[in-house]
Amino acid sequence: MYTFNSKEELERYIKDSVMTSTEVIEYLGVSRAGLKYLIGENQIKPFKEEKTTRLFFRYDVEKIKVRRQT
Repeated sequence: MYTFNSKEELERYIKDSVMTSTEVIEYLGVSRAGLKYLIGENQIKPFKEEKTTRLFFRYDVEKIKVRRQT
């Protein structure tokens, strides 16, 4: 469990640890269809999904990038 001493500390953690679909697409160099494929193949899973928004943990995205480079 994480404990944050201020709102700013929490915001910094979220900005450093969470990525939107758009950020993931840019980071991995894939299209929206490519991201949907990765999700459909269970290679990555958003931890939160709403109508037009998906959020991913940066750690998971970085693991995919490493796998794609090898």
